[in-house]
Amino acid sequence: MSQKRYQDINAKVIGEWVADGWEWGKPIDHDTYCRALRGDWQVLLTPTIPVPEHWWPPLEGALVLGLASGGGQQMPILTAAGATCTVLDYTPAQLQSERMMAEREGYRINIVQADMTQPLSFCSQSFDVVVNPVSLCYVREVEPIFREVARVLRPGGVLLTGLDIGFNYVVDEDEDKIVRGLPYDPIQNPALLEEDDVEEVGVQFSHTTGELLGAMLRAGLVIDDVYDDINGEGRLSELGIPTMLAVRAHKVGC
Repeated sequence: MSQKRYQDINAKVIGEWVADGWEWGKPIDHDTYCRALRGDWQVLLTPTIPVPEHWWPPLEGALVLGLASGGGQQMPILTAAGATCTVLDYTPAQLQSERMMAEREGYRINIVQADMTQPLSFCSQSFDVVVNPVSLCYVREVEPIFREVARVLRPGGVLLTGLDIGFNYVVDEDEDKIVRGLPYDPIQNPALLEEDDVEEVGVQFSHTTGELLGAMLRAGLVIDDVYDDINGEGRLSELGIPTMLAVRAHKVGC
């Protein structure tokens, strides 16, 4: 890998994906936003299964942080549901979609370009809800991120997160054969950078269920519920093999 930080490489790659029509970089359309205003809405943290309605705390007036949640998908919906939203993302193209959505639909959103691997700039106990769609596969260390999530949540505040649990990294491109072990860590094992085209896939990292859930628990978060999900495309998905996990957790306190 060059001297560039992997976070900067990933921001560039994801920006190119957005320009090419990446599914997770397409803002919702006007009709979807209008339905959300009428109370008809769903949010995805993982590829195919919407967040259950009972996972959501009351959103009217809630302060919501969309962590690595740019792209104009989750935040417009939650704004329409009555929340006051802040979105943090490191990819300018993803934040541009948020600006476009807010301008088109006439609402306010606080937009922050920042790297979630660094300490968050928000005061402690600033948010009622943190929403984090699948994105931790683009960071090497997850424990500091969950510590920051716990810090910025108010007591009783809720984390809703989507997680890649690592199996995607053991198979070949056609998802036909197991070709490598875990962890998938290009910094620890630079040979992976030669095996995969960093300019196309970015610098990604595997994390196990134990690593992810353990980091939440050590940060002081209580896990309330989980569900599995699939990729939504490809052979693993066709075989019904769960590769994703959605988690609802809360910060202890009244």
